[in-house]
Amino acid sequence: MLAGLLSIAEPEGPVNHMPTIERSPLQAPEVPRARNMKGGRRRFSEENIAKVLFVVPAGIYLALFFGYPVLKNISMSFQAYTTKTFFTGVAPWVGLDNYITVFQSNLFTPALINTALFTVGSIAGQFVIGLALASFFRRRFRLSNFLRSMLLLPWLLPLIVGSATWRSILDQDSGVLNRFLEATGLIHDPIPWLTSPAVALSAVVLVNIWVGIPFNVTILYGGLQDIPEELYEAAALDGATGWKAFRYITWPNLRPVVSVVLVLGVVYTLKVLDIILGLTNGGPANATQTLAVRSYQTSFVDFQFGVGAAYSNILILISLLFAIIYLRANRRTVDE
Repeated sequence: MLAGLLSIAEPEGPVNHMPTIERSPLQAPEVPRARNMKGGRRRFSEENIAKVLFVVPAGIYLALFFGYPVLKNISMSFQAYTTKTFFTGVAPWVGLDNYITVFQSNLFTPALINTALFTVGSIAGQFVIGLALASFFRRRFRLSNFLRSMLLLPWLLPLIVGSATWRSILDQDSGVLNRFLEATGLIHDPIPWLTSPAVALSAVVLVNIWVGIPFNVTILYGGLQDIPEELYEAAALDGATGWKAFRYITWPNLRPVVSVVLVLGVVYTLKVLDIILGLTNGGPANATQTLAVRSYQTSFVDFQFGVGAAYSNILILISLLFAIIYLRANRRTVDE
């Protein structure tokens, strides 16, 4: 009987006499922690690889279609690059000679002044008319959507087609504009819009304003739509209507959009070429010569590609200056 009790009390198999150490439930095991760290690193590296894979195609595209042409243009501006180079493949290094040729040219200063006048006149006209039309279309009325869509026609038409149309409108003898002004008694003799050095630049600016109005109206109209109506209603209770509402409500809230419109408009206007070529081809008497026109004519009329590249690099530097202004203005807007 005693042997039977002993056999029941004794456990089967070997007895482990080592004391058991109890682990706190808050303490995680060491092996799973290492596995989690490896899994986190693996996921982290996979996320980085995915991000790089999304960025690489855009980087390759920018390098091929933007970076390479700019670098090639810069290198051409330091070489004697002519039509002979296309056959021989040799373009001697001339250093700053092309830039010296540009600055010593009799047309550089007039072209720079015309570029400034053309840009300032176009931006001022486009912005003022665009803001007026955007404020007008902000009021809801019948056919407003149709009329706003009709304003996009200058964008839909190729610029060379628009230039040809305006060339017929501004013709001195048979142009519609002169006939209209004579019929209304505003003028007695036809105005040589495109053949007079004193008027040609103004005519080109007028056409460029027509082209740029849709851009200004579209962007400014979108900015006006973001201004809450409650602000105008609260201001009306205090007597701020009309010009006061525009001064104290519309303009402060529209200022970030205005900075974007102006800077982008300047960058776009600086490189306008096809409108001037279609209307005056830089004439008469070089009255509508700009840096963009000088770059084109030097490269593709005189076949001095190195000097033309120098002109375009100067234009790129001016555009880059306004691009930096745009980025700083945009960053300031985000911070506010």
